[in-house]
Amino acid sequence: KEHSKSFIDLVQDALSTVPEIDVHQVKNKLDTGEDFYLVDVREESERQQGKITGSIYLGKGIIERDIETSIPNKQQEMVLYCQGGFRSALAAKSLKEMGYMNVLSLKGGFGEWVNSKYPVN
Repeated sequence: KEHSKSFIDLVQDALSTVPEIDVHQVKNKLDTGEDFYLVDVREESERQQGKITGSIYLGKGIIERDIETSIPNKQQEMVLYCQGGFRSALAAKSLKEMGYMNVLSLKGGFGEWVNSKYPVN
């Protein structure tokens, strides 16, 4: 999908403050049982088509409203993912502005996860 320049500029601004992590690093974290939350911020219809095992769902439309109930510890590590890595960067920026200190965005998102042939359910 082709995105508008304004949207890309917004994502680039978010990525200036939000670190990215790649799918191989996340797969390793899951395999070794690291303590972190993997948060799917996609639309519910996207999640119904498949998700990364072990992820929780807090869609981009509600994450700011529900994050403190779901993950009250603002030091807790979180990796957010969407389909391609753009919406997750925007959501991560919002969480950082809310005081969450350890939020990352999955580079390439769910699409890259699937391309890497990692398991989904």
